[in-house]
Amino acid sequence: MRITVLAGGVGAARFLRGLLAAVSASEVTAIVNTGDDTELHGLSISPDLDTITYTLAEAIDPVRGWGLAGESWHAMEAMQRYVDVRPSGSSAAPTWFGLGDRDLATHFYRTARLVEGATLTDVTAEITRAWGLGLCVLPMTDDRFRTVVTLAESGQQVTFQDYFVRLRHAVAVAGISFEHSSARLTESARAAITGADVIIIAPSNPLVSIAPIRALPEVDRLLAERRHRVVAISPIVGGAALKGPADRMLHELGIEPSVVGVARLYAPIAAVLVVDPVDAHLASAVELVGPRCVVEPSIMFDIDRARALALACIAAV
Repeated sequence: MRITVLAGGVGAARFLRGLLAAVSASEVTAIVNTGDDTELHGLSISPDLDTITYTLAEAIDPVRGWGLAGESWHAMEAMQRYVDVRPSGSSAAPTWFGLGDRDLATHFYRTARLVEGATLTDVTAEITRAWGLGLCVLPMTDDRFRTVVTLAESGQQVTFQDYFVRLRHAVAVAGISFEHSSARLTESARAAITGADVIIIAPSNPLVSIAPIRALPEVDRLLAERRHRVVAISPIVGGAALKGPADRMLHELGIEPSVVGVARLYAPIAAVLVVDPVDAHLASAVELVGPRCVVEPSIMFDIDRARALALACIAAV
């Protein structure tokens, strides 16, 4: 069986961990959002790719949900020395985005390989091999792609990391857009969609983790053509996001922050929506929107629950 997962962020990483407990890693391909990617200190940083890699390697910081366990922060602390001498308007020595000392090694390696002419797909394969992972992890594109958030109060447009980390996602949003004039789905990712027996949309933020993948040319068409094989997991449980600002973003952009709102977003591309039992009373409303509703505990508080969720997704299609 060939299983492809559209993925981004902590929820996707935890789901993939459960999926790998249920099936052979060789059967799984993850297509990962790169709209969050950024450049800091001259380094190419891919937060979603790294969160998934570190989680599946059992190396993630379990408290923060990102970065490496047992991390130290000497480089970030030393950088503080230069903040007061930084000229106005300079982007040097940003300290709002924390990079641990061990985590820096990944960014050093990725940046050097990209400078040498390797694609992000190539580099990601090398990094996942270095961490001993058996599944295929693919960036959604090898091209430049940026998720841009419009702030409600000022109308200012900022990158996703500015919104999420620097502003601590504590400000209202008025819009989300994507800078990707020439970005294309990679051939590997395209083959993973067209050749999959099951396509699972992980419980990731549908607006800033899954929507960037869908924004690439062809993706929605490819998914719609295989809609009968696509199952999505709602990241909204009981009207709230388990982690992150998905519920607030949905509300601020005029989308119902419920499993019904999620169903409307995914109806064109997914035949099934998996919802937690707390939302079972909304099953008929979900099905009026389009997807068949499957009720299955979706709060992945341990590996057994994540594995059961993965098996339910496979069985659903």
